[in-house]
Amino acid sequence: MSGFTADRLLLFGATGDLSKRMLLPSLRALEIDGLIDPKLEIVCTARSDLDDLSFRNMAREALEKYLPPDRRGSLATFLNRITFQPLDATDPNGFAALAQKVGTPQQGLAIFLSTAPSLFEPSIAGLKQSGLAGPLSRIGLEKPLGTDLSSSCHINDAVAAAFSEDRTFRIDHYLGKETVQNLLALRFANIMFEPLWNAAHIDHVQITVGETVGLEGRAGFYDGAGAMRDMVQNHMLQLLALVAMEPPVSYEATSVRDEKVKVLRSMRKASAEEIVTGQYRAGAMGREAVPGYDEELGRYSETETFVAIKAHIDNWRWKGVPFYLRTGKRLPQRTTEITVQFRSVPHSIFSGRGARTIPNRLTIGIQPSENIRLSMMAKVPGLDRGGIALRSVPLDIAMPNAFAGPQKRIAYERLLLDLIEGDQTLFVRRDEVEAQWEWVDSVRAVWTEAGITPRTYTAGTWGPSAAIALTERDGVTWSE
Repeated sequence: MSGFTADRLLLFGATGDLSKRMLLPSLRALEIDGLIDPKLEIVCTARSDLDDLSFRNMAREALEKYLPPDRRGSLATFLNRITFQPLDATDPNGFAALAQKVGTPQQGLAIFLSTAPSLFEPSIAGLKQSGLAGPLSRIGLEKPLGTDLSSSCHINDAVAAAFSEDRTFRIDHYLGKETVQNLLALRFANIMFEPLWNAAHIDHVQITVGETVGLEGRAGFYDGAGAMRDMVQNHMLQLLALVAMEPPVSYEATSVRDEKVKVLRSMRKASAEEIVTGQYRAGAMGREAVPGYDEELGRYSETETFVAIKAHIDNWRWKGVPFYLRTGKRLPQRTTEITVQFRSVPHSIFSGRGARTIPNRLTIGIQPSENIRLSMMAKVPGLDRGGIALRSVPLDIAMPNAFAGPQKRIAYERLLLDLIEGDQTLFVRRDEVEAQWEWVDSVRAVWTEAGITPRTYTAGTWGPSAAIALTERDGVTWSE
């Protein structure tokens, strides 16, 4: 059953960076707002040889560092919820002690697996062997779920051996962001957009995910993944699916995910001319000099740190509308942004008076700031003796200003609460993951066959010049 509310939460990888920066602060923020049951017990586990007291001290330090004082409060009650059990996930014998620490849930057990992918299978096998994967348990899995379709299927098969699909919660933290969820409200709660949301009225869509950071201690993982697997396969394809999906019957997990997977299955195999890869070289971020990727890595590598792709969705709604995807490290700005470029009006009544119209553009900012901007044409004030002047003016909705009351939340707050309560709407279903990998594998096969290797770009720029040419040959300019 997926609908039960768990009264136990088991966190794997609890001494890791994600736990300290996101998971523990999110749980404390939920507690301070009264959103988790006072009886919820949190059992943490990791390889570290700690006891309850030493782990609580570590948790306190993390909360004091990553939570603002007004979201922190007195930590004693929260810390008393937490117990810790050391575990080497590769040793099956350790799971019996973990099961004893968890005890017998009265309502159900929610498990959050934030470990290296190599530990997924032994962790799930240990959970099953120890009785922690019973019918009243559900599991949340942090990416990456494989490196291609084959390995993803292998991991999903291992999960399915212990947890049914309705008890499996695959996490993409982008789906926990307010503006990503607002994309659905924007499309399906406003009559003005949906009639125009198709190939007849939209010229193209751009999705940009820019990072200013380099490797940041992730060299081992990143060099084996690259931008395509790290960003495009999950975050960017999920954003594309939300932009392009048909209206679901209801805001319910099965309906929403059914429509997303239809989009992913409609994606056309990209051609070599529609793919650009890049790798950053030494440059400057702001006033600070930074090394190139190969210098950070300490050796030569053909791993891409930048990808730009012209994607197509071959269905009734989107046929002929290009979706330009762009992501990279060491770009000038940290940004996640969706731009929907509408077509020009079919006839301008103002052209005879010297005025030029500019097509409307909808920009949805996801990070670092959450906002929605719609550019509209308006008349410049004046007596018009020299002709009518029109100008594009923005209608801005800055989310913190529009909703002044609620606190800005960490994306993991929503995802952890949904995991505890059993709501799968913002989690990724197996067929979605595999449809994403199928398309990504097809792109990588094309660039391997065509001998595409990363073009260099200077750190602090928007990627190789070929990425600019990718759009400009269509008369399109990247939104920056």
